[in-house]
Amino acid sequence: MKETLFLVNFGILSSGLVVLLFGIISTIFIKIINNAYRSFFLSFFIILSISTGAELINIISDNVVVSQITLFISSLFSSIVILPLTLLMLQCAGKPWKRNLFFYTIIGILIVYFVLLIVTQFTRFIYYYTPDNVYHRGPWYPLLLFPPTLFIIVDLFALYKYRSVLTHRQRLSFIAYFVIPLVCMTIQMFFYGILLIAFGTAGAVLFMFVNTLLEQSETSIRQAEENARQQASINVLQMRPHFICNTMMSIYYLIQQDAKKAQQVTLDFTTYLRNNFTAIAKPDTIPFEEELEHTRAFLAIEMVRHENQLLVDFDTPHTEFCLPPLTLQPIVENAVVHGISPDLETLRISIKTKKNINGTEIMIKDNGKGFESINDDTPHTALNNIKERLKHQCNGMLSIASSPDGTTVKIFIPQNE
Repeated sequence: MKETLFLVNFGILSSGLVVLLFGIISTIFIKIINNAYRSFFLSFFIILSISTGAELINIISDNVVVSQITLFISSLFSSIVILPLTLLMLQCAGKPWKRNLFFYTIIGILIVYFVLLIVTQFTRFIYYYTPDNVYHRGPWYPLLLFPPTLFIIVDLFALYKYRSVLTHRQRLSFIAYFVIPLVCMTIQMFFYGILLIAFGTAGAVLFMFVNTLLEQSETSIRQAEENARQQASINVLQMRPHFICNTMMSIYYLIQQDAKKAQQVTLDFTTYLRNNFTAIAKPDTIPFEEELEHTRAFLAIEMVRHENQLLVDFDTPHTEFCLPPLTLQPIVENAVVHGISPDLETLRISIKTKKNINGTEIMIKDNGKGFESINDDTPHTALNNIKERLKHQCNGMLSIASSPDGTTVKIFIPQNE
């Protein structure tokens, strides 16, 4: 029976130590964890590794002095871990620890617990070792479990008080870490021998770590989407000044030469500006027809400005789908800006949509000089921005094939489930 108990405890502690060492390595190398969580989990895993390692040495050792020292270290460090845990909760709740009653209460209980452990080394009231290295609980042993229980109760009160400012995953992580060890501690008081607290702590911290990684991953995705939306807004606000000036000058001269055409260009320019600015207020996807209207308005203006130098072919029978705002228009604008040149007689742009069983494909093709011959990175920057927004907002994809003979941009938007 004694040998079986040793093997069970050895297995529990060894598994827990492996989990904690894995946690240290993961915390160091996983990049999505922010600095606050990284500092917490690193200190958390290191403190618990010391505690678990000491407890493992304790059950292996046959020397009474080594057993006493390792049990003292294990008990002390398993309680010290409550400090970074409390600090993390306060930081997540946005509460400064320097003026927080919960934090100083934890410090006070920790001091009392440390004194108890010191007293224990010189008495037989709580626990003791016989000269033949046999561990015994004293009549006041439950007193040693009282401070760790108070740690959990105090932090549970803090968790309840700050619940409204914590995320669902944060609340779930803290509750798991408090409740699981508390249950194991209660069971261990009545079932002597099996080190359930070590098992419960390892399980709770593993759950907390995985839950934190999931939350950090979701936060990272939301941040990427927000960055993409902000970049789209910046792109709108950074409309080319010379495009606006040239359009206004074209309207000015057309008023005398062709009043009807001047009216049409004014209408197209108004449509273009309206769609540009309303795109800022639309963080979600929009119907393709709206984006197509925006693109047509832009091209209509450019065809007046570059008469006989620009031809456009629309083949868009399929329009019943959505995409992020400012997806098609900037691609076409890149084609015009970098495609029209004295070396090219006429820039031809074709815009096609096609539906298949998996989703929708949009193809924008031109016969311009291609991106390779362009010195600046503007086309690639704009297209990369569109690519990111497609990915995060509708799981879409964008591919580019560019050469001196022209450029083809393909967009694929999967079918909504």
